[in-house]
Amino acid sequence: MEKGQHVGMADTVLVKHPGKLISLGLGSCIGLVLYDETAKVAAMAHIMLPESRKDKDTPKPGKFADTAVPTLIDMVLKAGAKKDRLKAKMAGGSQMFNVPGSKSGFLAVGTRNAEETEKNLKSAGIKLVGSDTGGNKGRSVEFSTDDWILVVKTLGTGKQGI
Repeated sequence: MEKGQHVGMADTVLVKHPGKLISLGLGSCIGLVLYDETAKVAAMAHIMLPESRKDKDTPKPGKFADTAVPTLIDMVLKAGAKKDRLKAKMAGGSQMFNVPGSKSGFLAVGTRNAEETEKNLKSAGIKLVGSDTGGNKGRSVEFSTDDWILVVKTLGTGKQGI
């Protein structure tokens, strides 16, 4: 199998089987993957912020949860996926710095990223089948179409598959 497609900050990348998607350095960001095992296609976004403030014409739709979800759906459907078979997995959304007042509210970017991503998936009718969000440690993720597992590497804790 190939080495893997890197998904950088604010990027969206699609792979067909056999393929691997890799996103490094998720702090408050979310690594979101949508996939259809039958069509053998997957796409990942590296989401940085919860909302685009309704500027849907952003040149990097992977940057925001509210633009990344519909973009990924569109990408996998164009590659042969069926919406009723789509599944989602995500990781990230950490609170990387201890700032007074940051456990909730505007400064809790990681929490807001996770919540907004889940809200957009639910609104689109996509089932979230695996999630590893929150805490205060950075993560990196790898998703392979060989086994449909999102491997989450958490700084200082090791790795797990979801």
